[in-house]
Amino acid sequence: MERILLIGSGGREHALAKALVASSSCEKLWATPGNPGIEREAECVALNIADHDAVARFCMKNDVTLVVIGPEQPLSEGLADSLREENIDVFGPDKAAAQLESSKGFSKDFMARHHIPTALFKRFANTQRTAAVDYARNHAVPVVIKYDGLAAGKGVVVATTNAEAVIAVNEMFDGAFGTDGVVIEDFLVGHEASVFAICDGRDYVTLAPAQDHKRIGDGDTGKNTGGMGAYAPAPVVTADIMETIRARVIKPVIDGMREEGSPFIGCLFCGLMIDGDDVHVVEFNARFGDPETQSVLGVLDADVAKLFASAARGSIDASAIRSTAIGHACTVVLASFGYPDAYEKGLVINGIDDAEQDPHVTVFHAGTARGASDHAGEQPLVTNGGRVLGVTAIADTLKNAVERAYDATAKISYATKIHRTDIAAKAL
Repeated sequence: MERILLIGSGGREHALAKALVASSSCEKLWATPGNPGIEREAECVALNIADHDAVARFCMKNDVTLVVIGPEQPLSEGLADSLREENIDVFGPDKAAAQLESSKGFSKDFMARHHIPTALFKRFANTQRTAAVDYARNHAVPVVIKYDGLAAGKGVVVATTNAEAVIAVNEMFDGAFGTDGVVIEDFLVGHEASVFAICDGRDYVTLAPAQDHKRIGDGDTGKNTGGMGAYAPAPVVTADIMETIRARVIKPVIDGMREEGSPFIGCLFCGLMIDGDDVHVVEFNARFGDPETQSVLGVLDADVAKLFASAARGSIDASAIRSTAIGHACTVVLASFGYPDAYEKGLVINGIDDAEQDPHVTVFHAGTARGASDHAGEQPLVTNGGRVLGVTAIADTLKNAVERAYDATAKISYATKIHRTDIAAKAL
């Protein structure tokens, strides 16, 4: 039986917590820092995630058998490395393997070395601003400008004019996301899809393919966000396409990371562009994606704790999965007006209980908190992020899942609530 510590506080971690605690092999689940939704599934504890020794001490004191790391930041800071040095099993890659996400430049160079299909690109260090601007000014458009480091899903600009491209490059070099350089790459056409591979460093299993909706506005308009909704399984990933993804993308990553001395253990997120029979990698993440996780785990029938623990110990147990997709799932993200730029916090949220009257609906907490006590001593649920909630519905068909998700969405209210109205429309 597993005694598990889950690291993170978002919608992805709420979905992971729900799946882990439902696993027959999970004896106890803690989460840090957690959120008001995760509190329903796990015992939330206050730990400084940046203090790796403190996390290790908690694990040893409480006989934790497995640590599941949700977000990218602690992975990029080597939390998995520190815990493994204390002989604590971790579902999540080490710092070197996590560079597949933490450095776009590393990822693109890795793909070039291992002949993994991706867009043509050029990488510019933070000292090469002039060269980057010149390259953007003369590149065919549309052109994609990516911040090299972590940017919470927002460090990508698809420029439709050279002037836009130059502005994007300059903003990144001015420190919009940090002090890393940029990657400039060709624009890919086709249909986007997300595929998660659960990896043990040598072998892997894939979960149901999903499709995310990155732009803030209907019809894929406006700025890129961390994700405004998702659905699974995504029909664009046919059985033949999945075989191509396994052979040309996932296996070369697993083999390549192992050959380079950094076996990938954890969830490899493959962000893909599919055009006919062609598959190209848009990006890799070193962890579960948000909000795809809410949909993918929604249709998964598995002992997730057993699956993650076996992967962490280097021998993945595929029998932990009974089915990767029972039915269809749709997740609608409710955000705050102004996101992905400035937005207001602390606004009271109502209607979640009404939305969850449908037993096939789960409202995942992404950016919520408890507000100050009211006159009755109650602490109301309030907004605390750009993406506030993820309303996920399961049904026998995708059409019914979408309708169910939007019916539930309509029951939830707060002053700055916004959401897209076309999640999964492309599939329907």
